[in-house]
This record gives sequence, C-alpha cells and structure tokens, in this order.
Amino acid sequence: MPASTPATSTTPLRIAVLADSDTRWKWGALTAHRIAPRDDAQEALSLSGFLLRGRATPTPRQLAEVGVEAESLREVTSVEFLRAMAEESYDIVVLALVGGGVQAMLHGLKRVWEGRADRPVVVTGYVGVVYEKLADGLLLRHGADLVLANSRQDAERFRSVYEGVGADASAVTEVALPFLGGAAYEGEHDPYTVVFAVQPSVPDSRKDRTYLLNRLIKHARLHPEREVLLKLRSKPGEHTTHIEEQPYQKLVQRLAPPPNFRLVYGNMGEVLDRTDLLVTISSTAALESLHRRIPTVILTDLGVREVLGNHHFVGSGCLASWDQLDEGHRPSPDPGWVARQGVVADGSYATAFDAARERIAKLLARALPPLTPYYTPATAPGYLPGILARHHLGPDGSPLPGAPAADREPGPVRQIVRRAARGAYRHGVQRVAPVIRRMGEL
Repeated sequence: MPASTPATSTTPLRIAVLADSDTRWKWGALTAHRIAPRDDAQEALSLSGFLLRGRATPTPRQLAEVGVEAESLREVTSVEFLRAMAEESYDIVVLALVGGGVQAMLHGLKRVWEGRADRPVVVTGYVGVVYEKLADGLLLRHGADLVLANSRQDAERFRSVYEGVGADASAVTEVALPFLGGAAYEGEHDPYTVVFAVQPSVPDSRKDRTYLLNRLIKHARLHPEREVLLKLRSKPGEHTTHIEEQPYQKLVQRLAPPPNFRLVYGNMGEVLDRTDLLVTISSTAALESLHRRIPTVILTDLGVREVLGNHHFVGSGCLASWDQLDEGHRPSPDPGWVARQGVVADGSYATAFDAARERIAKLLARALPPLTPYYTPATAPGYLPGILARHHLGPDGSPLPGAPAADREPGPVRQIVRRAARGAYRHGVQRVAPVIRRMGEL
C-alpha cells in the first residue's frame, strides 16, 4: 500500500498527528488545520490522532479542552506508530514531540517508507517560545520536510543554526502560533479581571511558587473590586509536558485567599475572553494575550533569567513587578517587538500560514526523496543510538528486539497490565522521585 495518495476533490486530505502531551496535541492538531492546503474543491480534511504512551499522555478532559475533533484517536508506542505509518495512507504527518522523539520518528519513518514511490510530507516545529536548547532541539528536528518557525525572529535563528553546521536550512518555514485568535480586547470588564497563568515547571521551587501565590492573594486583597484568577494547566492527577512537583492547588490550601480569588481551568482562549490583565512568568499565554491586545505583564519579581524564560521578553515593554501592578501599572507593548514574535496583532494572522500551505501543496504534487536527518550513525555515533534506543529503535531505525509488538490490538489482560504499569511509572515520576531528590538535598 502506498504511503500517500494525493487527495482529490472527492477525498479529504489525510493528516496524522503524533503528540506526547496535552500541549503538543493542541499545537499539532491546530497546526494540521492551519497548514492543510485547500481550494474551492478541497475543503475537508481527515485528522487522525496518535498519542505517544508515556507519563504525559493527555487525559480525555485535556483532549476535550483543546476543542479539536479527530476522526480517530489512539494511544501508541513509537513502534506501533511506525507500524501504522507503514500500513495506513496519509498525505501529511505532523510530529508534535520533544526533539528526541522527532529525531527517532524521522529515522523510523525513513526506514518504513524505504523504497516507496511516494510518502507523506513530514512537518514538525515548536509549541511556543524557544528560549533554551536552541541548537540541540533544532538539530534533532532536522530532516523533516517543514520545520515550522512561529515568528520571523525564530525563522532567522533556525536558519542560522542549520547553516552554521552545514545542514540544509530550506525546511525552515515561517508561520505563527496556531492557537492565536479570539476577539480583540475592547475595554474593561465588570468586574475587572486579573489572570495569573501558571506554568508546570517555571518556577519549580516551593519557595518561589509560594511567593507568587502570596503576591497574587495580596493583589486580590488590595483590590477587592477585582476578580483575581489563578489559571491552572492541569487538575490533580493529570500530567502535562513538564513534571509539576509543587502543584499550586496544594500550596494554596495552606493559605487563606479572599472571596475574589479563584482557581480556574479550561481553555485559555475562553479565560482570555474575560481578562483585563494577563500576568505570567513566561507562558506562551502571554503571546495569546498580546495577539488580542490584552494588557500583558511578564513578572520580574524572581529576576529576568534564562532559567525562567522571561529573558525572551526583554524589549517587549511588558516586564513589570507585582509592586508596580499593585499600584495600578498597565504595560504598553513595543509594536516592533510584538511584530517579530509572530503575534500578528495587526490583523495579518489569516495569511500567516500561506507560505506553509503553498510549500506543502508543491511537495504533495511530486514524489519526495527519502528523509535525511542531520544526525546519522556516522555523524553522531555517540549521541544518536541512545536517542533511538529510548524509543525501542536500533541505529537503522528498525525496532529493537523486545520492542512492543504492533501487529495486533492488546487484549483485555494486556490493557489492564499496561494501565497498571503506566500508573506505577507516573506515580514514581510524580511522587517518589521528588521525595528522593529532596532527601538527597538534606
């Protein structure tokens, strides 16, 4: 069976998205809709979702929160996904994974599509702001047909890294964040609403998180006429892209917030619909907020540091402290900085994905050469094998002996064992490991 047969006016474009967390499923699924080439005769697309089994596999609630429906949605191992790509027909494959996962899948896909007259177009990219491990992450993504850059600044940086190591930079394609949108801010709500958007891993210490909670609660007490919301990423027991060792839900139980302070979950866009001031350390939610022209603050209370990611916002005009916010400060973003970050608050968002769509349409119209990642057993013999092994793949991209079978659906007993094993693994990562680390610090 061919890997891909170009879609026609009577058949929908077929896109597969492989994601390893709730955030990356959101990016991958929305990106699939943004980049799909369409014309008057080709409007529909068929989206198949694959969730990579692991500690951060999204729950049904997290999937529903994204608001993107898929024709099918299944949990898979890396080897099972590759088997599906060998047996099923798609036009586009979106890899919404961490860098190591992308690299492993590129090598695995190269193997399963070997000798094919055609194959799907492979797309990858980043969920949001790229502020760390730029070279490492980019080179692990090299080999995809399109490496999406969420802004003009990222596109320039990506090309510079690839060209600097002698790698082909032609795959870099400028787009924008796929989840921007919503109505533009038109003025204060009643009540005036302040939203603090948290991040699972920034900051990570109990001390820093407690400080932020105390300042948020203090702001609520100083402004009883305002509604102050703590926007959380996940509910207790759920897992996200990053491990959260000190959940805000538990920390707030030790405090005594006033009645105008609340915890909220749900779709970020819906929360922004009622937001008058968005406050965060460095969350991508800041870009969503700026896109809608909502007053947005990047906190400086814990310093402006690379480890926090808020250094990315230097020059934005959005840096401020809680002391300033308590006194009524309202930020004024720098238009030039905003324009370079792919926020496109100027109304050009509708055309931000045109270049990607045009490029994919051209690729779909011809036979594609084999995938050629920058890393190979010859160029990175001390690095690549370990990355592939974590996904049960050998140096040539083939499954290692003992890798999970993908030739049949698991039976009831196997499903129960899988759930128990995954639960034990998550418990170890989320509960036992942090305790051991803290004991080691004593």
